[in-house]
Amino acid sequence: MAYDPGAIDAALAAAVGDEPALIAELREAFLDSVKRELAALESAADPESWRIAAWRLKGLAASFGAVRLMALADEGVTTALRDPAYLRRVRQAVARL
Repeated sequence: MAYDPGAIDAALAAAVGDEPALIAELREAFLDSVKRELAALESAADPESWRIAAWRLKGLAASFGAVRLMALADEGVTTALRDPAYLRRVRQAVARL
């Protein structure tokens, strides 16, 4: 699955205009939030916590135009708790952002 970090920057530019410093700051905030939700997935103690983390990741991805990450997070809602193959795919997707 390919990831297009340019889509995130384009979504941010559409929201805030041609403000490179602000775009960079918002992009960093997005990445920090994505990493927190990944950590929540990795540490989920029960299926409900897992689903909540996946939903939050999906909403976050949708808010920033990260469509492929959004689809992967949506898949996570029905994936087994702390599924290693799924978590590996999410880690790879986050690394590509």
